[in-house]
Amino acid sequence: MTTQRFENKVAVITGAASGIGAATARLLAREGAHVVLADISDEGGRTLAADLGSTSMAVACDVSKEADVAALIRAAIDAHGRIDILFNNAGIGSFGNSVELPPDQWEQVIAVDLHSVYYACHHAIPHMPRGSAIVNTASISGLGGDYRFAAYNAAKGAVINYTRALAIDHARDGIRVNALCPGLVETPITAGLNQMPGLHEDWTARIPLGRAAQPEEMANVVAFLASDAASYVTGTIMVADGGTTAHTGQPEVARFAGMADS
Repeated sequence: MTTQRFENKVAVITGAASGIGAATARLLAREGAHVVLADISDEGGRTLAADLGSTSMAVACDVSKEADVAALIRAAIDAHGRIDILFNNAGIGSFGNSVELPPDQWEQVIAVDLHSVYYACHHAIPHMPRGSAIVNTASISGLGGDYRFAAYNAAKGAVINYTRALAIDHARDGIRVNALCPGLVETPITAGLNQMPGLHEDWTARIPLGRAAQPEEMANVVAFLASDAASYVTGTIMVADGGTTAHTGQPEVARFAGMADS
């Protein structure tokens, strides 16, 4: 029997039409939540809302625009009167170091990955009762640097520390705030890795668990952080990366000594 951890809770999810957002929406809805799906893809959001049934609604939203995010929160409040769970999940990346990256791409990544989190919190927190939870999707790329991911690294690093600031600022309001830091996850965005021969294999070989995560595995972490089971968890940066950041990056000596298991 499915548990109902989120019965009658109202959850707003950005970047909800695919990947981690869609998996989380399905999980929360299955466990009783009224889900407000926000995505720049109006068709994708509406399709998912139709699949989830009458307890969900879709709102087209470009999270890089403050007015769009304000309208999203107003729509959720008009429909439900409050927000119990805010999952700031929308994000994009770009490829280039600080010389190669055009300023407009830098600004767009920062707007989608960082400014959107502030916009949503700014407008939603006044409507969040005690016992509410915010989860922000950061990344292990906010904990360390990647080659030629300058804007993404900067944005996700900022999300991590902004999460900490939110957590201490709003603890006395009874609102918990945590961040999820995924490693490699099999989503439509990362599907492009398969277009570069050998990249996916090399990437997964660097993950101690030996594979990328599925979106549903990230959804399970988000659901825990949003649930009453995490009632004393706030300001936490939850890493779910298959062990990637547990490694120093130094070589596996056993491989060169003929001692490796595989």
